[in-house]
Amino acid sequence: MLSYFTMNNLMHVVDIAIIWFLLYKIIQFVEGTRALQILFGVGAVILVKVVSWYLGLTTLSWVMDQLITWAPIALVVIFQQEIRRGLESLGRRLIVRRTRIDNAAEHQLIKSLDSSLQYMSKRRIGALITIQRDTNLDEYIKTGIKLDAYITGQLLINTFIPNTPLHDGAVIIRKDRIAVAAAYLPLSESTRIPKELGTRHRAAVGISESSDAITVVVSEETGEISITQSGDLLRQMDQESYLNFFERQFLPDKAETPKNRWWHRRRVEK
Repeated sequence: MLSYFTMNNLMHVVDIAIIWFLLYKIIQFVEGTRALQILFGVGAVILVKVVSWYLGLTTLSWVMDQLITWAPIALVVIFQQEIRRGLESLGRRLIVRRTRIDNAAEHQLIKSLDSSLQYMSKRRIGALITIQRDTNLDEYIKTGIKLDAYITGQLLINTFIPNTPLHDGAVIIRKDRIAVAAAYLPLSESTRIPKELGTRHRAAVGISESSDAITVVVSEETGEISITQSGDLLRQMDQESYLNFFERQFLPDKAETPKNRWWHRRRVEK
């Protein structure tokens, strides 16, 4: 009998812990978005309901009951983007397979990104480059102008030269090819993005919120290089920082000692 009550109490503790963990993850997920403000509004409605019931305010309590009854449907409509993003994020974590391109192509990708970023950053040429991973980006690729070209630093640079037909929008890289240029990406509504950052950065964060893509941004105003992934914005990336990042993402099996890095050998040999 004692062991039964002990096990029963333990299951209650586990149950409560899971609920608190889920609430924590939900708050963490919506932090910095308009969804958090709406959740506060929902909390206020529930508080008014409790107070009106306690004070015996029948009419107000009935109105709150109607709001709470229809709230689930309203929340699904209001939070449809957040729900979709959350389910996509959960689905990505359940995928154990990762699409990989061959090692030579990964080296070429890093080399092309490095040369183009250095050139555009020094000359303050604005750029937005998205690299597809496991999440399919066809809906965004359809908005761009098809290139289906081999990845080179020169092509990336020429694409973003100001006042050219392809410079406005995003380049999307799929596998070992530049799929399209001038593509439209979803803009993030996060309030955590600094106000001094413009549309390119919001688009970069937006695509990282709805996919597992990695996006690189070059600021047209400052030449600053930023990278977004999983909703995070990494700013002020110098050459060593972004090369380390690219190696961890695209060459995870490669040893990270400086003497083994192709870009370190290149700099030493010069």
